[in-house]
Amino acid sequence: MTDPKDPKDPKLSRAPETLKAELLDVALEAALRAGTFLRDGRPDDLEVAATKSSAVDVVTEMDIDSEKLITGFLAERRPADGVLGEEGASSEGSSGVQWVIDPIDGTVNYLYGRPDWSVSIAARKDGETLVGVVHAPMRGETYRAVLGEGAFVNDRPARVRPAPPFGEALVGTGFGYLTERRVRQAEVARHLIPQVRDIRRGGSAAIDLCDVAVGRLNAYYERGLNPWDFAAGDLVAREAGALTGGRPGEALSGELAVAAPPGLFETLQGLLEDLGAWHD
Repeated sequence: MTDPKDPKDPKLSRAPETLKAELLDVALEAALRAGTFLRDGRPDDLEVAATKSSAVDVVTEMDIDSEKLITGFLAERRPADGVLGEEGASSEGSSGVQWVIDPIDGTVNYLYGRPDWSVSIAARKDGETLVGVVHAPMRGETYRAVLGEGAFVNDRPARVRPAPPFGEALVGTGFGYLTERRVRQAEVARHLIPQVRDIRRGGSAAIDLCDVAVGRLNAYYERGLNPWDFAAGDLVAREAGALTGGRPGEALSGELAVAAPPGLFETLQGLLEDLGAWHD
């Protein structure tokens, strides 16, 4: 489990403030450039360019072009940094900084012309996420966070809702693209739905984590995420006061991602553990 920011946490002083400020500026500009390109350049006849894990796990040409735009910009501004991107961009770098990029989080939404998609960019140094930006052009919102400095949506502070009783929680989730995983996830949801207010499936993990941060969801969980799906949104949620993690005692990972305010997080995490939400 990862706690919300603690000003006494020595990790918060590892990176110089000037570095964090520079990384935030770069991440914001890259995300805004990519978001504008994707919003204004989306062709009416957009089609699937390729598939990944299954026939319904899609990539469009706009995913590929967006990642090229972002990595090209980063190469100009921070040429010594490493990159990890969803559509194949990967380089080690020599600075200790790594950019974790999802050029379109919510590609299926984007393909169908639905509004819940985003550009997600995080900057890590020595394995610790320092900056996260999630830009959702169709919402007109940009979520951002710097380690130890809080979270914001546009220029407004972001803060989680206080934990409601478990039965009144609105919980977000997502489903994988492999049939066996979906069957298991549906079984977990079947047991969870009668115990909470309702379930929402938005289609962008980055936005779901930010929705926890701004109080549009009480909680979120999902199995099967990749680092580029959650790197930025996880920091935004934590800096807004959420707890995040995976199985009890473990960090958020591809095995399981859980985010909720204190008081709700523990109950949801325990139930998901009992339901076996961490395995197919």
